[in-house]
Amino acid sequence: MRVLVTGVTGQVGGALLGALNGKANVVAAPRAVLDLAQAETIASALDRIAPDLIINPAAYTAVDRAEDERDLAYRINGEAPGHIASWAASHGVPLIHLSTDYVYDGSGERPWREDDVTGPLSVYGASKLAGEDAIRAAKGPHLILRTSWVYAAKGTNFLRTIARLAAERPELRIVADQIGAPTSAQVIAHSIARMIVSSDLVGRFAAANGLVHLATSGETSWHGFASAIVDGLKARGAPLKAQAIVPIRTEDYPTKAKRPGNSRLDLTRAQRVFGVATPHWQQALAAELDVLARELAPQAG
Repeated sequence: MRVLVTGVTGQVGGALLGALNGKANVVAAPRAVLDLAQAETIASALDRIAPDLIINPAAYTAVDRAEDERDLAYRINGEAPGHIASWAASHGVPLIHLSTDYVYDGSGERPWREDDVTGPLSVYGASKLAGEDAIRAAKGPHLILRTSWVYAAKGTNFLRTIARLAAERPELRIVADQIGAPTSAQVIAHSIARMIVSSDLVGRFAAANGLVHLATSGETSWHGFASAIVDGLKARGAPLKAQAIVPIRTEDYPTKAKRPGNSRLDLTRAQRVFGVATPHWQQALAAELDVLARELAPQAG
């Protein structure tokens, strides 16, 4: 099976290359091969690649900057997935597309189910929802995976930001009233790898109504996540200055884009249809901390 993976310089795309190694003939598509900001080039690029399956984690993910770069966010997150989906539908090629908890308004305290009404609070969330809608409109075999709080030991993300700040400052002030499940790129990638070896993949897409939630189990706040990062790195010998992680409210840390307060995702459908059971967020974090701690360890000599 010839599998096209977009966004391979990103967290999930990069993790997918490793997770799919030996399981499929993977075609890596960085921006030079498939530029989602250039809609007019997408169909011809896909013609050249001729994949049997497309996995699209590529996205515009600068949540705050999207408020000022609305057109670019919609072009990459909203329009490009539609062009990919149209090509895929016309060629009978299944499409797996990564989306986000930011399509919800973050109200309430129970986990969001796939059939709950959406209501994005930001341009980023609205642009991702537009991409979902464009994929559905193409009417081809597809599976949209909504995930949450994605991070990795590599790249630019909350884990690495906290590690950097904790090495520089004695005190960190972190939002404690936004709740979700930190989900490592490795968990997402290996879950997808398990999904695509399922028998009757297109049938399972249909059984899932083209949409599942995919995140780690359990829940925490950004404050809880930061505390676990700092404690875990200290336990692994990382030289950190941070002695206090202070919980604050969302209104104490204003951002250009509004974030959902409740990012909990119900994982029942992914487990029922694909048999995917993800690890607890703390277990997944431990694996990433092992990698990051080795990078941060003082060099001998």
